[in-house]
Amino acid sequence: METARVLVAADKFKGSLTAVQVAERVTAGLRRVVPGVQVETLPVADGGDGTVAAAVAAGFERREARVTGPLGDPVTAAYALRGSTAVVEMAEASGLQHLPDGVFAPLTATTYGSGELLRAALEAGATTIVFGVGGSATTDGGAGMLAALGARFLDADGKPVGRGGGGLAELAEADLSGLDPRLKDVDLVLASDVDNPLTGPKGAPEVYGRQKGASEEDIAVLDAALSHYASVLGPETAALPGAGAAGGIGYGALVALGARFRPGIEVMLDVLGFAPALARATLVITGEGSLDEQTLHGKAPAGVAAAAREAGIEVVAVCGRLALSQEALSGAGIARAYALAELEPDPAVSMAQAGPLLERAAESIARDFLS
Repeated sequence: METARVLVAADKFKGSLTAVQVAERVTAGLRRVVPGVQVETLPVADGGDGTVAAAVAAGFERREARVTGPLGDPVTAAYALRGSTAVVEMAEASGLQHLPDGVFAPLTATTYGSGELLRAALEAGATTIVFGVGGSATTDGGAGMLAALGARFLDADGKPVGRGGGGLAELAEADLSGLDPRLKDVDLVLASDVDNPLTGPKGAPEVYGRQKGASEEDIAVLDAALSHYASVLGPETAALPGAGAAGGIGYGALVALGARFRPGIEVMLDVLGFAPALARATLVITGEGSLDEQTLHGKAPAGVAAAAREAGIEVVAVCGRLALSQEALSGAGIARAYALAELEPDPAVSMAQAGPLLERAAESIARDFLS
């Protein structure tokens, strides 16, 4: 019988385990049942929070920079560098994790720090930048990011407009002539699992504003302000897939920085070296905290399963909770899913005990697929 070689390529279990910890726990469970099994781990991410950590786990160097947080306070943000390729995660600078509990600023939160983080990558010599966008606290269309890179957004009196998406309602002139000239020589890849346009019923304010603390009135204000902003910078780009990613930072990157949009998991699998790892595997284990309808729309497990199916390699998944039918799983290329909720139905206990429970799930995988 051919020696089993397992590739563990899972995303984080949000709120419980990082992608690296998921890989460690799965490996421990497999080896408890099949001690000699060959396991290769490749933590993955789809462009959202955890993307830099996945790159570092794959051999990139972790770098840090002090940048402006979404509320204007300084924060420490990390990016990843290998050779001339950088992985920059906007959530590191402008993400919801930088907001104190219960504090939101839907109209004034800024992506300025994301621009500073991109600048840090330029200063480190990056000529290819994978810009992972997701998990943002902001809805400013990337105006803050562009301002940090040298753009000027002025009102009718020639003064800078207010911070955040709300301030864009006063925009009279956008001057992009001062943008960092190094950007012209950079391949900037916008990596996101979101293909929403900037505004409208599927736009950034309507679809994602509420999770950033926006009221219905705020959403209307932000949608109008972003529509006005796009009318000044370029309305055609506002309808492109990914323009609405991360509060519209996708739009800013597409319209002013020459970025090209690619599904986040596709980009990250390329960057992380997934194809050669897959070629060495006889079984792939993927997963994330919740396997649900969203998973099927560009999340990491779906991307991993699609690539593995193309290579003819069987895939199973681990998750905290499972909200997909076996038919939907099979359609995505996943033979079977193992949910922690089957072992511990209380969600709070399951999240608190995710590590040991995941080892038990991996033991079941070993018995079902390896022994």
